[in-house]
Amino acid sequence: MTEAGSGSRIAEGDLLAPVKAEVADSSVLTDFARWLEGVTGQSFPDYASLHRFSVEELERFWTLWWVYFDPDFATNPIGAAAMAGQDFDPRAVLSSRSMPGARWFEGVELNYARYALRAQGTEPALVAISETGREELSHAELYHRVAAMARFLRDTGVVKGDRVACYAPNGELALVGFLACASLGAIWSSCSPDFGAGAVVDRFRQITPKVLLAVRSYDYNGRHFERASDLGEIVASLEGLRALVLEGAGGDPAPLPREVRVAEYGGIVSAAPLDLPLPFVDVEFSHPLWILYSSGTTGLPKAIVQSQGGILLEHTRVLMAHSDIRPGDRFLWYTTTGWMMWNFLVSGLIAGATLVLVDGAVGYPDLYRLYRIVAEERVTFFGTSAPFLNACEKAAIVPKDHFSFPELRTIGSTGAPLSPEGFLWTFENVSSSIQLASASGGTDVCTAFLASSPWHDTRAGELSCATLGVDATAFDEEGREIIDQVGELVIREPMPSMPVFFWNDPDGSKLREAYFSVYPGVWRHGDWIKMKPSGACVIYGRSDSTLNRGGVRMGTSEFYAVVESFAEVADSMVVDTSHLGREGELVLLLVMAEGNELTDGLRKSIGATIRTRLSPRHVPDRILAVAEIPRTINGKKMEVPIRRVLLGEAPEKVMSRGSMANPAAVDEYRGLSERLASGHE
Repeated sequence: MTEAGSGSRIAEGDLLAPVKAEVADSSVLTDFARWLEGVTGQSFPDYASLHRFSVEELERFWTLWWVYFDPDFATNPIGAAAMAGQDFDPRAVLSSRSMPGARWFEGVELNYARYALRAQGTEPALVAISETGREELSHAELYHRVAAMARFLRDTGVVKGDRVACYAPNGELALVGFLACASLGAIWSSCSPDFGAGAVVDRFRQITPKVLLAVRSYDYNGRHFERASDLGEIVASLEGLRALVLEGAGGDPAPLPREVRVAEYGGIVSAAPLDLPLPFVDVEFSHPLWILYSSGTTGLPKAIVQSQGGILLEHTRVLMAHSDIRPGDRFLWYTTTGWMMWNFLVSGLIAGATLVLVDGAVGYPDLYRLYRIVAEERVTFFGTSAPFLNACEKAAIVPKDHFSFPELRTIGSTGAPLSPEGFLWTFENVSSSIQLASASGGTDVCTAFLASSPWHDTRAGELSCATLGVDATAFDEEGREIIDQVGELVIREPMPSMPVFFWNDPDGSKLREAYFSVYPGVWRHGDWIKMKPSGACVIYGRSDSTLNRGGVRMGTSEFYAVVESFAEVADSMVVDTSHLGREGELVLLLVMAEGNELTDGLRKSIGATIRTRLSPRHVPDRILAVAEIPRTINGKKMEVPIRRVLLGEAPEKVMSRGSMANPAAVDEYRGLSERLASGHE
């Protein structure tokens, strides 16, 4: 692995911002550590000692974390025993640490929505911003609308364990629907309205929802999109659907099955008395809260089920201890309802934050849109993706010249590795007084394995630490832990939000194959990672798309940082066609910037730069120009499917158009393996 390119102003691990003593001292993490010292009698002078306690005494750590953010849990016998330190039986928390199959807090009941709706009064619970308007709801108003929706769901026959699905953007309808669903012990699942009907049906038909919440239309990038036709196809495909709740202007889906009741969201809310009670149904700790989905780039998406209790503990840990989100903060993470970051965002209510829900395109009317919202809404934690920050860098915008961010403490980045250059650009062009918190986790657990904390410096290209309670490390091919070398990201101890099961996987075989087939009893996540002696780490991309040339492994993120630094290149994808132990060609696909062509001179220049800045082994064998790089709806490059295409599989078999941001791109890749075999460039 190379740490910096020749002539680069920044290298992996370079210090960008040291810990601010005043921030660390006033943080939730410091308060928790001091509280924990008083409870346990142990000393936690640094993060390493605190993290060591959290994984070595895993069961007591999670119990005490629960007591910390909810003192009422101290009245539970498990909580009381953990506080006393005597008669504490770890098996009451986790009957066995074996994976898969770990079961947490058996016999303990709770309700996620009760925690999310604890705050009352006139302070804002959410601000919802679309391309066409802004709405603000107080905590009291949110509570009333959730109560109204919950009553409608009950009247429709929704009970504990039923499924409620949502086809709506990141706004009020989705949030209210989710909290109402959770309050009843029903199971939530959502898709963004930019998903095609086929992709939605592939997901929702698996789980047979009883109610579907949906918008008639949505706006994106200055355009208006009607959804009546797609909704008609979706509803017709869902057996057992009893009700359709619609919001917004536009046409109605037709024809609808006779048994499906249609209701207006606005009518549901307006018909509810202001003092309508909201009874919460307590459920088992491991009872499903929601169903998320694998990316769906190949085959039918896997339906991943996570629990009410597991998500409660995991999200509060990352939001409060690591992200330092507190009551009064304003929390924005740019996401759609089809990405796990939406689920993570809504848990900000439990931390006491006002949610800033943003819908629409990041580039409309210009690339400053999110920064404008951050400034105007006085956002304290702004979460986004590495591809967005990279796009801002490439566009050479300078947000700090247009806006000030006095309240902004943290910028969070996830979705892909953020390069050292991306770190530097953010500090130089957005704000040098923030913490840049790069995090890595996944839909599979809906939380972060690796992140930062208020106790950590910000260093270029690094994720500061494994999060509390997570025993993350790197394994080599033989299953041995390795430090300062690139290996497979693994988790050696169970986490509360690991899937309780996959939907329609009765024997658990799909779940075992997904995470535990390589290292039995150890979760293999599918990322290349280097754990540093300091406890920091660097993610180098997916381990099944990583470039392994002559035994030298390199993550695709490093490659893109070099290739996309060329002004002539708008986008790129690199694919290693090695297969079954045979080294194949390294193929680089380029989308050219407007007005540019792929010339032999540019090919040579790119190859020479890669040779210098990365490795001679990683100079591409072929460089081809393409019109588009296929991406998922969440913006991720579809590296694995394209690798399979280059190995001879048909694009239709490995890429689902409905799960793509640019489905027309599939057509160009038909016959690509033959094009390469013929030598045509």
